[in-house]
Amino acid sequence: MPKKSKSRKSKKAWSGRFQKAMAKSAEEFTSSTHYDVRLYKQDIVQSIAYAQTLLKAHVISAKEAKRIIKGLEAILKGMERGKVKLDPALEDVHMNIESMLISKIGDVGKKLHSGRSRNDQVSTDLRMYLKFEATEIIMLIKKMQTVLLDLAEQHIKVIMPGYTHLQRAQPVLLSHHLMAYFEMLERDKARFISAGAAADVMPLGSGALAGNDFKIDRELLAKELGFSCISANSMDAVSDRDFVIDFIAACAVLMMHLSRFSEEIVLWSTWEFDFIELSDKFATGSSIMPQKKNPDIAEIVRGKTGRVYGHLQGLLTTMKGLPLAYNRDMQEDKEAVFDVVDTVRTVLDVFGEMLASINFNAEQMGRSAKKGYLTATDLASYLVRRNVPFREAHKIVGEIVAYCEESNMELEYLSLKQLKQFSDKFSYDATRILSAQSSVNSKDVPGGTAPNRVKDAIKHARKHLLHDKA
Repeated sequence: MPKKSKSRKSKKAWSGRFQKAMAKSAEEFTSSTHYDVRLYKQDIVQSIAYAQTLLKAHVISAKEAKRIIKGLEAILKGMERGKVKLDPALEDVHMNIESMLISKIGDVGKKLHSGRSRNDQVSTDLRMYLKFEATEIIMLIKKMQTVLLDLAEQHIKVIMPGYTHLQRAQPVLLSHHLMAYFEMLERDKARFISAGAAADVMPLGSGALAGNDFKIDRELLAKELGFSCISANSMDAVSDRDFVIDFIAACAVLMMHLSRFSEEIVLWSTWEFDFIELSDKFATGSSIMPQKKNPDIAEIVRGKTGRVYGHLQGLLTTMKGLPLAYNRDMQEDKEAVFDVVDTVRTVLDVFGEMLASINFNAEQMGRSAKKGYLTATDLASYLVRRNVPFREAHKIVGEIVAYCEESNMELEYLSLKQLKQFSDKFSYDATRILSAQSSVNSKDVPGGTAPNRVKDAIKHARKHLLHDKA
């Protein structure tokens, strides 16, 4: 006769093999119910589809399938209304839902898990979740791109200094600068499309690692759940978290772009730059200095970028030493991905609102574009067009800049007589190219900062965004 345990009754689905109940500390340590409850919709939808598949495979009867589905639908309604309390002792949301189903419809509910492991169940839920979130984030990116296009159109005549090494380099249109971030976000959308595609593979039917015990129609099941294809190898299917890493990596690159933008907002809002003024709605003050107006939103975005990076590195480190197939370490993916989703969605929302409310100081930008010898390259190009080798032209203009520094004057105010002291290749038209406006107009190539090119870029981007089905 088997020995009976004298310890408290276990609620675990796997308790049959064990003689003693799990220690309370271990139970609390291993429970994921408090965070994986976010997957309840995916889990119930998946279970309904799986019940229908079991029916088609003649594992359960039509009457049993109907009771199971009806019970699951009732649980879904209860959870959506917040009327269901989960039991941490049941380990996770998946076992809680199964326990609730059995409580509602009796032993018939115990048949739902036939051939299914939590290994393929959890992976399927997470893939469904990330497919949805990738689409949601793409929509938020599009919303921010629209803000950028609106700002670019509004400020098409504003000239500002372009920078390299954070040193003034050449004049550019503010609109051109803003459109650079539009292009970054365009690449981000492509990454999330790819991440969504990586998640669009159904592992359900893989069992714990070896496959399903029943002749279920996995292709039909995938179609019912909205997956484009099924996994090819059951061991890989239950132990794969590449799709999670791909998603978080896409989030990390997006946050990197927003962090770069945030850094410029922080710089531009300083007294020294004075390129922008943040709306009072998206700035904070100091607890001690009454005059302060701080760009805290942009600074927090920079900080949260590191948070997302940390989750990416954490999951990569978790996965790097795991043998096939499933290991409990992989439970760590949920909190990471949920936090990343919350962070990115919140950042995109607030950043777009902050951006739309910024007041750009066009006059200050224009004044800054006239200082720092920003048209020096244009002067060198002028000499090149008159058959002066570029390296020689570079040297000549460098000497002209040194002369201007000593004379405390800008290139724009040089006379033809002064230019000819450095090269007889200069003619009457040389002084016409030294303004910031002339410099901007001259960059009339695809991708350049010439006004007509930037207008074309905005128009093309607007049309693309309108018809973008991603």
